[in-house]
Amino acid sequence: MNKKIAVIGAGNVGASCAMYLAEANIADIVMVDIVEGVPQGKGLDLTQAGPVRGYNAMVKGSNKFSDIKGADIVIMTAGLPRKPGMSREDLLNMNADIVKSVGLNIKKYAPKSYVIMVSNPLDLMTFHMRKVTGFPANRVFGQAGVLDSIRFRAFIAMELGVAMTDTNAMVLGGHGDTMVPLPRYTTVAGIPIEELIPKDRIKAIADRTRVGGGEIVKLLKTGSAYYAPGAASVDMAKAVFNDEKKVLPASAYLTGQYGIKDIYIGVPVVLGANGVEKILELKLKKAELTALQTSAATYKEHLKIMGY
Repeated sequence: MNKKIAVIGAGNVGASCAMYLAEANIADIVMVDIVEGVPQGKGLDLTQAGPVRGYNAMVKGSNKFSDIKGADIVIMTAGLPRKPGMSREDLLNMNADIVKSVGLNIKKYAPKSYVIMVSNPLDLMTFHMRKVTGFPANRVFGQAGVLDSIRFRAFIAMELGVAMTDTNAMVLGGHGDTMVPLPRYTTVAGIPIEELIPKDRIKAIADRTRVGGGEIVKLLKTGSAYYAPGAASVDMAKAVFNDEKKVLPASAYLTGQYGIKDIYIGVPVVLGANGVEKILELKLKKAELTALQTSAATYKEHLKIMGY
């Protein structure tokens, strides 16, 4: 394979991304981490699974950023994970330094790449990565509502006992406690969930979605989620790599849409070969728009802390 996708970080999220990418069989993968031996070992292990998992993608592990040279897509997973009692925002200063270091290397070795951000606090780190790389906004975007919406979908499927693949959901706003699930844009086989689930249960499911990551952090006690974040990231990578023109709620740079500008936040976008090709403006109710703008205002304050 001549195409290359780089995964920065060989921890649980990075390794999950590499595994799902290999099974997608669309490109070779290079996994970069600062810990000696870990990316090499995991990369070799994943490559050896190819014969029985049905893929020909090679997975290389490395401690050198120069090995991402020529990557078409870079998935940034490196950073300190949340621990019980920590919010995504608690990670702000610690992970900002990591993102800066990685961003400078992406700019140097993969200057034409598309960057998919997974590191938390997601929306803030996506803004930071764009500033560090100097890449156009369409080439730097974050996972945000892609992960949140699949959690929402899973909870709906669990509630109704239906196929998860028959569900579709829309979650806007910041990737955190201020996210904005939109039940009226959420369906099962095209049927609005408001026709299938009582209002009180919809609210409970939406509330669970808001703290979905925190729920897993509390259960694991020593880290945060990685299978679903890895799967969500690869879904985004495939949309760009295969020019799928897929509509997903990603963290994108707004220039006035929804009355918000100069910030990254989760909104519906069209993801294709040119990255974020379009931002879709939904007709939101006043309460929904207020919730989205409130979410954005929260991140504006955090950006000030970072010096933006």
